[in-house]
Amino acid sequence: MKIKTGDNVIVISGSRKDKNKQGAVLKTFADTNTVVVEGVNLKKKVTRDPSGKKTVVDVEFPINASNVMVYDETSKKGTRVGYISKDGKKVRVAKASGTELK
Repeated sequence: MKIKTGDNVIVISGSRKDKNKQGAVLKTFADTNTVVVEGVNLKKKVTRDPSGKKTVVDVEFPINASNVMVYDETSKKGTRVGYISKDGKKVRVAKASGTELK
């Protein structure tokens, strides 16, 4: 998977309410090819406080990694990710602008 934890991504496909949203990747699941993005695919979950009182919280659920693209700050749009060899190390680069990704 070319998307890593901490990447800033944009949702390119999916539900109407989540499309074109941006956020940081909180967690990746390589075995299911899904990612959890901050503020995207929110669902309500009922939890209990230590005192036994019920509360409702919003929880981010995973979405498929094919539905997001890494957001490139220089070109201001989603971009594909490529790899180049730099000083004998494999480095991720944005295809749209050629800038190095962290």
